[in-house]
Amino acid sequence: MSTPFPFTAVVGQDDLRLALLLNAVSPAVGGVLVRGEKGTAKSTAVRALSALMPDVDTVPGCRFACDPAAPDPACPDGPHEAGGGEARPTRMVELPVGASEDRLVGALDIERALAEGVKAFEPGLLADAHRGILYVDEVNLLHDHLVDLLLDAAAMGASYVEREGVSVRHASRFLLVGTMNPEEGELRPQLLDRFGLTVEVAASREPDQRVEVVRRRLAYDDDPAAFAGRWAGEEAAVRQRIVAARRLLPSVRLGDGALRQIAATCAAFEVDGMRADIVMARTATALAAWAGRTEVLAEDVRQAALLALPHRRRRNPFDAPGLDEDKLDDTLEEFSGEGEGQGDGEEPDPDDDGPGGGGGGGPAPDDGGPQDGDGAASDRAGETGQPQPSDAGSGERTPAAASEPFRTKVLSVPGIGEGVAGRRSRARTEHGRTTGARRPRGALTKLHLAATVQAAAPHQRARGRSGRGLVVRRDDLRQATREGREGNLVLFVVDASGSMAARQRMSAVKGAVLSLLLDAYQRRDKVGLVTFRGSGAEVALPPTSSVDAAAVRLGSLPTGGRTPLAAGLLRAHEVLRVERLRDPARRPLVVVVTDGRATGGPEPVALAGRAARLFAAEGTASVVVDCESGPVRLGLAGRLADELDGVAVTLDELRADSIAGLVRDVQGTRRAA
Repeated sequence: MSTPFPFTAVVGQDDLRLALLLNAVSPAVGGVLVRGEKGTAKSTAVRALSALMPDVDTVPGCRFACDPAAPDPACPDGPHEAGGGEARPTRMVELPVGASEDRLVGALDIERALAEGVKAFEPGLLADAHRGILYVDEVNLLHDHLVDLLLDAAAMGASYVEREGVSVRHASRFLLVGTMNPEEGELRPQLLDRFGLTVEVAASREPDQRVEVVRRRLAYDDDPAAFAGRWAGEEAAVRQRIVAARRLLPSVRLGDGALRQIAATCAAFEVDGMRADIVMARTATALAAWAGRTEVLAEDVRQAALLALPHRRRRNPFDAPGLDEDKLDDTLEEFSGEGEGQGDGEEPDPDDDGPGGGGGGGPAPDDGGPQDGDGAASDRAGETGQPQPSDAGSGERTPAAASEPFRTKVLSVPGIGEGVAGRRSRARTEHGRTTGARRPRGALTKLHLAATVQAAAPHQRARGRSGRGLVVRRDDLRQATREGREGNLVLFVVDASGSMAARQRMSAVKGAVLSLLLDAYQRRDKVGLVTFRGSGAEVALPPTSSVDAAAVRLGSLPTGGRTPLAAGLLRAHEVLRVERLRDPARRPLVVVVTDGRATGGPEPVALAGRAARLFAAEGTASVVVDCESGPVRLGLAGRLADELDGVAVTLDELRADSIAGLVRDVQGTRRAA
């Protein structure tokens, strides 16, 4: 076994180390989500923690790590007699992003259960992690249903596996740690709330500290055992402190005053539900035990709030997590003391900063720009679509703000059954509603009971059926076919030229794109953003799972200049070509937001048509959002949609609540092999 990097040798990252240690003291805190850029010791710290955890006593031969002092009466390997355990190191189990449901929760052999009446169960990672650490790197890239399963197990302390009436239950209590890079996409707020604590980590900007990081890493790489030996004393001290804090934890008193501060803090920051209050209480108690105290103090409540509340304050997908520490201090001060009559039930000062006022990373993308003003008149010249002398290559000094997002019509692409799980394209998948049955190819995973009985029924007399039982053989078994949904790559190609540069118009266009981004977020798509204006096109955002980043780029999008439509389409075509090499199973959906005008260069309209036909030839699904307005309309966006072999929708039709709106499925053909 390789020697892990010592936990106490990690430079800086105080919040990360504290959050991990608090969960080691009290797993009831609910785990920790570590958010940060790549190369910030997230994985190193988590792996190092396992070496600090005390050994656990287990029942010999039990695959579910039962405690010999109190064995699980429902253990699938039981029943066990109390006593006679053996000690082993605490396990750290890693859940890979590509894991299947059976790998996570375990697999039941349905064939043996039906044909032989044997309940054969192969434990999964949730069983391996019992009484240890379950580590999920890149948890934001894990499919939602797997995240739901592991978070449910963490909350209940048990895992349940059910297949066609055959069920197994086993204990599964573990310290859950997830790490993620926000640039690769966010977790939904509902899933963020299920993690007890969250920590933001970043590389230090202090040269001396960065030097020390490099020095220690090089020393470790040269001789891991010798480096770990130099830190053995510090590691042993922390290990002993964890054991002492665990023993002290049941004696820690959480007084009414501290509880009142916890409740007041959660109310002041308008945190939904009661999970935050409970997590804060458990965290504050663990902090007191870690400090060697038997009473929770205000400083424990403050630190607990900084760890338990930031990720629970997101009001919409594009809000950055954060906490206003000045407001936190004011709330704790107002409700300080032991609580009798403290505050007299008064509400927080209405003149105080709003929830998260200052800790949320700035205004949301839809209100981050200036309001429409005097600049609108100067931009109207671009509405004609004619080249203006001052247009070429110029941009607005202050980009127009996006209008309020709205619920859009569903734009969908036929799935191929091999793509990444998501919520847009219909496809045959492992999860979803049952649509039929077939003979199993390989191991049976999802039994279609009715089809199996129907296949076995005609042969009962020949098989000598007796009594009421049904004789089922392997040839009778039928696999359920299911229909689910896949995620897509939604590539936005946005016209930012002078033909659409009026501030009021561009505000509506940005609002439409922001609405489509919200839809892409909810359907777990990857998104990319290509813009064209002036003399060319640029990739404003390479394809990513972080729609937050796309919204930020959209908020600062400059406009003005000519309309190089062909350049925008060609750049989008190149982006898709590269992305197809990286992720061939994910189907693209191109959304072109334009009024269809093309100016600049020789034969701009003909060149744009040739570029559009490249997408049609490859069967790329596409939709044109027609932004043309005014009494006289040229219908150029509709012609572009014809060249793309796609469909065109107007801004009004894009709204799901529009009377004129129609449900439009973008029926793209399969891409040629």
